[in-house]
Amino acid sequence: MSTLLEVDSISVSFDGFRAINNLSLTVPDTGLRAIIGPNGAGKTTFMDVVTGKTRPDSGRVLWGDGAMNLVGLSESRIARLGLGRKFQRPTVFEAQSVAENLDMALRNPRNPFRVLFAKRTPEDRTRVEAIAEEIGLVSHLGRRAGELSHGQKQWLEIGMLLAQDPRLLLVDEPAAGMTVGEREHTTDLLGRAAKTRAVVVVEHDMEFVRRLDCRVTVLHEGRVLAEGSLDHVTSDQDVIDVYLGR
Repeated sequence: MSTLLEVDSISVSFDGFRAINNLSLTVPDTGLRAIIGPNGAGKTTFMDVVTGKTRPDSGRVLWGDGAMNLVGLSESRIARLGLGRKFQRPTVFEAQSVAENLDMALRNPRNPFRVLFAKRTPEDRTRVEAIAEEIGLVSHLGRRAGELSHGQKQWLEIGMLLAQDPRLLLVDEPAAGMTVGEREHTTDLLGRAAKTRAVVVVEHDMEFVRRLDCRVTVLHEGRVLAEGSLDHVTSDQDVIDVYLGR
């Protein structure tokens, strides 16, 4: 399995506070990775650096075969390279239908006016229906996104990212506010997505992480504290002391 993303010796400071401290980690081109850690561990800043929202003080973010350093590139340029990010709070077009949300997200060569007014092609319809089937919303295609439950909106936003065919999907706390059934569906959805791309999930819910059944990275004070299976990291005394014991 080849490396898709390599974060190499990244450091970030905000007004003297070291949010990321010489952080290094790699993400393979397919599969799931969970990132956990206490508040202030650097999880959000890590995602901000990778997606170009925050420029690090030092270090590199290497993409693909390592020939491209993402540091200094714009957020839009990085997104076009194949990085999709889902924030904790779902952001969908609530006045539009599920189908319209997915259609607008399709990775087609359209300018903004064509996105709003172009007619969907048969290929578009087929792709939208396939994504809706994948995320469990095929029976809601004609429904306004604003009428969906919180969990369904989360799935729709994941579907909108999948429509753009990203190589790496960054997902921030997807289980927050979900019912037990919705969390189970979400883990299954992310697991299927990770068969053909890399999926990195930042999460606090340990039961959700356990269901993901993936490699776990624990961050603390902006650096990697432990890595391995969930059982391995949760038995690490340092992890217990700084995170699980709280």
